[in-house]
Amino acid sequence: MRGLQEDKVYSVSEINGLVRNLVEDAFPSVWVEGEIANYVRHSSGHLYFSLRDEQGQLRAVMFRGRNRYLRFEPENGLGVLARGALSVYERGGQYQIIVDVLQPAGVGALELAFQQIRSRLEGEGLFDPAHKTSIPKFPQRVGVVTSPTGAAIRDIVQVIGRRAPWIQVIVRPTRVQGEGAAADISCAVDEFNEYGGVEVLIVGRGGGSAEDLWPFNEETVARSIFRSRIPIISAVGHEIDHSIADLVADLRAPTPSAAAELVAPDRRSLDRELRRLRRRQAVAMVRRVRHAEREFRMVAGRWTSLNLGTAIAQRHQRVDELLNRLARSVSHRLDVHRRDVGALASRLNGVSPLAVLARGYCLCRRRPDMEMITRAGALAREDEVVLTFHEGEAVCSVGEIRTSREG
Repeated sequence: MRGLQEDKVYSVSEINGLVRNLVEDAFPSVWVEGEIANYVRHSSGHLYFSLRDEQGQLRAVMFRGRNRYLRFEPENGLGVLARGALSVYERGGQYQIIVDVLQPAGVGALELAFQQIRSRLEGEGLFDPAHKTSIPKFPQRVGVVTSPTGAAIRDIVQVIGRRAPWIQVIVRPTRVQGEGAAADISCAVDEFNEYGGVEVLIVGRGGGSAEDLWPFNEETVARSIFRSRIPIISAVGHEIDHSIADLVADLRAPTPSAAAELVAPDRRSLDRELRRLRRRQAVAMVRRVRHAEREFRMVAGRWTSLNLGTAIAQRHQRVDELLNRLARSVSHRLDVHRRDVGALASRLNGVSPLAVLARGYCLCRRRPDMEMITRAGALAREDEVVLTFHEGEAVCSVGEIRTSREG
């Protein structure tokens, strides 16, 4: 061994130190494939295990600062690829690999983590249909947990505004990707339950990579959805994307726009349904009249055979009275339905954005992203804005900004 003196007596720790230097210089970074054995997660947060194959094994350690980024939970028998530096643990005189990257062999880390979380939560009953509640058909207030700047919130607001403008949308701005997103989503769901002012929640985001959508697979998000007293619709990514949140939620929507359609009844469909019910009622009334006429003829025939002409004439008169009452009843009910439809139309017109614009207001959107502007402080000089009036639009440049505090 280079540097050793043949006539010198070395201590054990000196020899171990020399060997460690040689090993670390020779193997600063190496990939090792093997099967995990003797796995222990220490209270310190460090992971201790062995990598083994058919002929041997290698001790391994992954310190807390590195393993905090693992998506999956290592377990005995799992085949893995480990990258790290070889070293010697001098106190035990054993060489080991200090792992800085650990990934499953043959399957992606995210896929394995998804399978592990799904299996664990399914075993606890979080996906059981018995725990799911129905979504209200005619909500007045809808809560949304998503990013305030993403496409998802724009789609949700647009669809609800078009289909059911009387619904109030309450948004809790939330991080939906990256570190800390899962905790923020979970906190937002809990806050809506403490607030209690909405009848249904939409939790989700637009499309993205598997890494982008991962917060919706985190266990903390799944448990917050499970304990929610408010019915939740999960709307994560596109139709082909599936998440743990989808499995726990009361209802899965393939996209955020589809979730908005599920909570917002189409006013045109409601009007068609009302007309259909009126037609059914009219048909039912006609059938009752015809049935009464048939019964009358049968009774009249029997009375005629007994030469009771006077009694028959009185029965005819009674039938005429009943027919007149039935006609008045039908007319009254139709008048009531007309008034109800007129009142509903007035309410819809009262909340229509066009009605608001007709009263002299306008909508202000900043170009080029067409973001809706609700306060002067959100603008800067020379910003280009589009003003939408009841009739037509105008493109303007901001020359001066006055906020309410400036008078």
